[in-house]
Amino acid sequence: MALQQDSIESIDTLHLPVPAKGHSSLDVQLPQYYREGFFSKDTLFHPELPGGRLGVAGDPVPYNIHNDSVITSILLCFFILTVVAYANTHEFMNRQLKKFFYVPNDASLEVIETGTELRVQLFMVLLSCVLLSLLYYFYVIHYVGDTFILKSQYFLIAIYMVMMVGYFTVKWWLYTFVNTVFFGSKKNKHWLKTKLFISSMGGVVFLPVLLLQAYFDITEKNVVIYFAVVLIFVKILTFFKCYVAFFRRNVVKLQIILYFCALEMVPLLAFWGALDYVTDSLKINF
Repeated sequence: MALQQDSIESIDTLHLPVPAKGHSSLDVQLPQYYREGFFSKDTLFHPELPGGRLGVAGDPVPYNIHNDSVITSILLCFFILTVVAYANTHEFMNRQLKKFFYVPNDASLEVIETGTELRVQLFMVLLSCVLLSLLYYFYVIHYVGDTFILKSQYFLIAIYMVMMVGYFTVKWWLYTFVNTVFFGSKKNKHWLKTKLFISSMGGVVFLPVLLLQAYFDITEKNVVIYFAVVLIFVKILTFFKCYVAFFRRNVVKLQIILYFCALEMVPLLAFWGALDYVTDSLKINF
């Protein structure tokens, strides 16, 4: 009878209840088939083992700005910096706005501004580049696609921002070269300061719509309409200041159309095409 129990014990690999006396799993002389039972690696009995995902994956949560902590932090940071910058230079800004539609003579072309006011305007231009890159990124996510070959969406925003800075820099050099050759350095300096002021105000204008979209869920269609209206208004103001600075005493008034198209519209359309090309190159097409 003892021999029969020992034989039953030797063939028991499932750890089923048998009359034989059990063995401890800590025994170093215990055979391997005693240590590993049928359910020894089952994830239902061992929660520490990775068992994979059970069930069916649901629909992903749609992207929203107020769920993105990084972009929200950037917007809040720029909002605070804008308020502080305006508090320090509000007199200069108000003076520039009051004199914006004033038609100066040649003796009053000089725009007096301090180093702090110049740095604030440059910061506003940088703010415009960041906000425009965010606006174009939201446009791409909604109307083009949200899958790219980049590891993170923030790399795409950074690429757009670098392109925006390059666009403003190239336009600055184009204006400097053309205006110095055809109109002289004094008028060119006056125009560059005026253009800097217009570009810096663009950052202030675009910031509210991004904040409204982030916290009040304004639709992308309304944001596009707002951007188009602001862009047209800015181009009209730029056209007016071009006329006042360079062409109000010119006999051939149609030259301003050639000037404006060559230095404003053509670079803008080329830049839009470059943005589309970069987006199509980085987008994953299924």
